Amino acid sequence: MTAVDFAAFVDELADVSGNAILPFFRTSLSVENKGGNAGFDPVTAADRAAEAAMRGLIRRSFPNHGIIGEEFGSEATDAEYVWVLDPIDGTKSFICGMPAWGTLIGLTRVGEPVYGLMHQPFIGERFSGDGASARYRGPAGERALATRPCARLADAVLLTTSPRLMNAADRVAFGKVEHSVQLSRYGGDCYAYCMLAAGHADLVIETEIKPHDIAALIPIITGAGGLITTWEGAGAEKGGRIVAAGDRRLHAAAMALLKD
Repeated sequence: MTAVDFAAFVDELADVSGNAILPFFRTSLSVENKGGNAGFDPVTAADRAAEAAMRGLIRRSFPNHGIIGEEFGSEATDAEYVWVLDPIDGTKSFICGMPAWGTLIGLTRVGEPVYGLMHQPFIGERFSGDGASARYRGPAGERALATRPCARLADAVLLTTSPRLMNAADRVAFGKVEHSVQLSRYGGDCYAYCMLAAGHADLVIETEIKPHDIAALIPIITGAGGLITTWEGAGAEKGGRIVAAGDRRLHAAAMALLKD
């Protein structure tokens, strides 16, 4: 069975997660801080309800598959197929009533991300990819996703969630790239990567990324023609410090400054 055979099932996962999340959005929901002394890392009942719903559907449909989830940990990670779930990527935006969040559903085969979906149920948008192609479905219809050419940092639009999430040294390195680009914007979370895949931005640079933050986005970026690696040039599937670009020339230019 190939990754594309799972596309319909991933849509089912998106449906059940969206149904679990939307009753909580823009309500007076309680927020817990799971970060403790390390900083504010919020989690809500919506996060847990959505992940529980997706896990239940996966277990019923594919009992031999593994699962890695942000809220309920890992199981059977040595399975051939492992689902990587982030029920609400952008919880800080979610609790503020801002729509820059989404559900990330990734599928890995022998550790390699082979299919990914970002679903924003409030707006009704879905961005998907299998590494070879990527697609958008939403209020604007349905279309293929493609990154745009951009060879020079001076012409680039750079996105990141927040430099405040970076340590001091990484913030300095990020600043070198930021000072070289045409425009930088903050606050995107998973949407930043999808806007890159859609050709509306050129570069995404982040740090402290976990596997559940990125696994679903890798096949979308690469399927749209982009490149995504760590700052060291390794695969991004394990997270860490991430740089994604729509144009390989721009990726190389950003990497040169990040490594300097």
